[in-house]
Amino acid sequence: MASSLRFLLPLLLALVAGRAEAAGEAGPHRRPVPVLGDRSLAVAPGARLLLFASADLDRRHPEVTRAVIVLHGRLRDADTYFDTGLAARAAAGTAGEGTVVVAPQFLAEVDWAAHALPEDVLRWSLEGWQGGDDALGPRPLSSFDALDAILARLGDRDLFPNLSRIVVAGHSGGGQVAQRYAILSRAGDALAQRGVRVSTVVANPSSYAYFTPERPGPVAGCPGYDRWKYGMQDLPRYAGGAAPAALEAAYVARPVTYLLGGRDTDPDHPALDRSCMAEAQGPFRLARGELYREALLARHPDLRQPLHVVPGVGHSGRGMFGSACGLAALFDLPGCGPGARPAGTDPVPGRPLPAAGARTR
Repeated sequence: MASSLRFLLPLLLALVAGRAEAAGEAGPHRRPVPVLGDRSLAVAPGARLLLFASADLDRRHPEVTRAVIVLHGRLRDADTYFDTGLAARAAAGTAGEGTVVVAPQFLAEVDWAAHALPEDVLRWSLEGWQGGDDALGPRPLSSFDALDAILARLGDRDLFPNLSRIVVAGHSGGGQVAQRYAILSRAGDALAQRGVRVSTVVANPSSYAYFTPERPGPVAGCPGYDRWKYGMQDLPRYAGGAAPAALEAAYVARPVTYLLGGRDTDPDHPALDRSCMAEAQGPFRLARGELYREALLARHPDLRQPLHVVPGVGHSGRGMFGSACGLAALFDLPGCGPGARPAGTDPVPGRPLPAAGARTR
């Protein structure tokens, strides 16, 4: 009977997904992914993460000096983001030489069932992986544990003896992962002591994790606005009981770059988080990013985490990472300054930035 259910489950899930709301973000991310990562990495005994990589991570690569880890969004389309990473590497020219591109795939249980994957493949709830929640199977490992495993592999001097830079870059839902991972993970700090600099690029996420209860928009009637992944209440197991003050002090000292699309200004974008928790952070992604960094600057005037607004780009991972500022953040290239506008100026010429909480079309 159990065996029969295993084969029937993918069909039932597909029917449910097909009946899900077609408009907005409620539908597409509930469908099984069409493409699976063609490589895997052991995160723990009996637990593998699927991924794409431009080199075999189990073999020695003395030619590799840099790694760019590209994080997918809610659609779990790691293949698309892997291609985006490869395109950015090509656009970087000689600066991209010696770079390995890695795109982990945080599968949901619907993916695991639809593709009849082995029991040892990690899978999460549809959205839990974005905040570092534990996997539903085969072991309760956080998506952040999986990223730690990738960093540990890249930091293995027997396999990557000349690697000195790792960039963790995420766009949209992946930007949410990158920002939360930069708050909770200590893996980059440990690698820095061994001569490997780890930096984070946060591009166009729908929301951020705030360190205090204050928000730029109203929070009345929104009891979850300060819970993780939006705030510091009810932190996940991966946080290890760390105090919010300690997490904030560590985060503001880490190399983080914020990239925002100058035209990512649609408050009704189908993939925008429009929960009251996210709405309290601003009306759309550009505003939310600028307001978040303003809040950090108010508490840390010496903050050295640059924010760059990429003109003419909306909600596009390829547009963001392929821009001058994207290439600068991923490959330490020059040329970001003149093309990006200063934070806080109009996102569209002649149109003022709406106030937090405002909804405009």
